[in-house]
Amino acid sequence: MAGQYPDCPFERYADDIVIHCWTLTEAQAVKAAVQERLRRCKLGANPQKTRIVYCQDSNRTDDHEHTQFAFLGYGFQPRVAKNRWGELFTAFLPALSRKAMKAIVTEVRGWGTCYGRFYPTAFRRVFRHLNRRLVRWAQRKYKRFRTHERRAWHYLRHLAQGQPDLFAHWAIGSTP
Repeated sequence: MAGQYPDCPFERYADDIVIHCWTLTEAQAVKAAVQERLRRCKLGANPQKTRIVYCQDSNRTDDHEHTQFAFLGYGFQPRVAKNRWGELFTAFLPALSRKAMKAIVTEVRGWGTCYGRFYPTAFRRVFRHLNRRLVRWAQRKYKRFRTHERRAWHYLRHLAQGQPDLFAHWAIGSTP
């Protein structure tokens, strides 16, 4: 890969690969070369998962069939971001994928059901820790809470009252 297409960096983890190309023509050529290489090794690429994705942002505004993909639990897609002057723009950024988020929520619910069954007060400490982490996140995310931990707690309490199913431990009843 590096010898044939040195200008196309790629990431590989087990059987998942992401290849970065500059143009659609180059992406199609690389895709064909990879499929040919897999065919020679008596392997094949999954047609549902093998696709060319356009990394759309403020500088690349064309329309294409695919503008998002998931890789290693992250969902890559166009998202709104702020530059250092506070201006909004569109960037192609990663975030937790929907599939990974559902898996985490299911896992946390399972913890609450399993470990909270016999001695729930001991397990509430874990949920209290999660709530403290959420408060710290709110303090980093929102300027108005940077130096006001009590306001961040109040904000999360209000959020939990309005959306009790937002986090799995809130749905169980461990709200801030």
